[in-house]
Amino acid sequence: MTERHASDGRAVVMQPSDGPSYWQPVPANGYAHAKLTPDRTGFRELSMGYQTIAPGGRVRAHSHDKQIELQICFKGKGRAVIDGVSHPLVPGSAAFLGYNVMHEIINDSDQDLVMAWVITPSGLEDFFASIGRPRAEGEPTPTPFPRPTDVIAIERSLGLQNTK
Repeated sequence: MTERHASDGRAVVMQPSDGPSYWQPVPANGYAHAKLTPDRTGFRELSMGYQTIAPGGRVRAHSHDKQIELQICFKGKGRAVIDGVSHPLVPGSAAFLGYNVMHEIINDSDQDLVMAWVITPSGLEDFFASIGRPRAEGEPTPTPFPRPTDVIAIERSLGLQNTK
C-alpha cells in the first residue's frame, strides 16, 4: 500500500494482495476483499472492494436502507436481479443501486464472478468481516459454511435490510 499526504488531500494506492480478505458463507461462498476503506483512506463516507462469487453461488436478495452502492462486473459472467428484473453481468456491466433497491447477484456460470463494489456510507466491509472468516492469499477454499445465526442483527446494525 502506498499513501501520499499533502495539504490538498490524501491518496492511497493498494495492490491486489493489500487489504483484508474474508471467505464468505453460503449462499455466496467465494470471498470478499476490502480495499479502500475508512481505516486506510481517512474518509469515513466511502468504501470499495471486490467480491468473488463462486460458481453456483449468489448474493441473496437484499437492499440497503441507508447506503447507495455501485456494482461493476470485473470478471466472469452471471446475472443481477434488480427489483425483480434479471440483467446479464459481463465484464464492464455496471449498476447503481439506490436506497431500498432490492438486488441479488447470481453466478450461474462455471467460473468465478468478480464484482467491484463501492458503497456510501461505508460499512459493507464490516459486514463481510462479521459474517466471514479471515482468508490468506493462496490458501485453499474452505468447505462451505453457514451464515451466522445472528446475521439479521448484524445487517440491521450496519443499515442493511434483510428480506430473505
